[in-house]
Amino acid sequence: MTVNTAANTAEAADGEAKAALLARLKEFEGVHSESGVVALDPVNGPMIRHWAETMGDTNPVYTDADFAKDTHFGGIVAPATMLQVWTMRGLQPAVANPDSPVQKLYDLVVEAGFGSVVATNCEQEYVRPLRLGEVVEFDQLIETVSEEKTTGLGTGHFITTLMNLFVRDGDERELVGTHRFRILRYTPHKKKAKEAKRPPRPRRVVNRDNQAFWDGIDEGKLLIQRCANCQTLRLPFGPGCNKCASLEWDTIEAAGGGTIYSHVTMHYPKFAAFDMPYAVALVELDEGVRTLSNIEGIPHDEVRIGMRVQLEFVQHDADLKVPAFRPVEQEA
Repeated sequence: MTVNTAANTAEAADGEAKAALLARLKEFEGVHSESGVVALDPVNGPMIRHWAETMGDTNPVYTDADFAKDTHFGGIVAPATMLQVWTMRGLQPAVANPDSPVQKLYDLVVEAGFGSVVATNCEQEYVRPLRLGEVVEFDQLIETVSEEKTTGLGTGHFITTLMNLFVRDGDERELVGTHRFRILRYTPHKKKAKEAKRPPRPRRVVNRDNQAFWDGIDEGKLLIQRCANCQTLRLPFGPGCNKCASLEWDTIEAAGGGTIYSHVTMHYPKFAAFDMPYAVALVELDEGVRTLSNIEGIPHDEVRIGMRVQLEFVQHDADLKVPAFRPVEQEA
């Protein structure tokens, strides 16, 4: 007796199609997509300085020649985490090379229905630091293509590329680091119907160090901690002063004005308690400290660095009151 023949046949055909696709994808493993590509710029002081300033890294071995020459490096070096910077191609529009093995691989997975893409992780290995004037060149190969995987985003294949970075000395090349980059090409899950009832937002995490801050919020005040010894302001609240280590403190109330120092738009993870996407900003208060907050009253894609904002308090439910900021018009 034959049972569910059509379903079994369809399942078998689907399995054969997946196996055939995987075999084609696996043919790309170990294939070099680029070789001997030379960086646009040599390792240089201005780019190192900009990186260090952006990252807040004050190590003088990156910027102070007199200090650096007395270290075991013998001179200024680039931060190890700048490894990928020297391989970037600039801001010119990228033009896909149809003959590139990577492009052929991507075209194949898109044709198979895996049209969405997300970067999942990168791994860097540092052999030695780069010195001023050195010119980086790199080779890139397609390292692995995974079997079909199902994740929280959808179903697809993980593709890992490996970039080996070198510094040339005549005909010889010295390996200085590696950069392994992994993406997921996938088909998204079908969206589920939204629940009728919205779940509550996450509760505030209150402890003995920040209790006074949240007490102030409940009273409609944004409090800033102030060291009783050196008068240094700090936010968020902490047990001791970062400048003088004193454990004694009091508070001042923020006037409420500030400027957006930086911001990000939150798309994931999806959470039903929030209206996605939404903007989160690092606001520099007029008192000189910074705080993270939602930006209200404006679409997320209109938030800008340097925008003036004003404090307000949002009562999400009977037990949850939080500070937020709303843009204000600036005087001409």
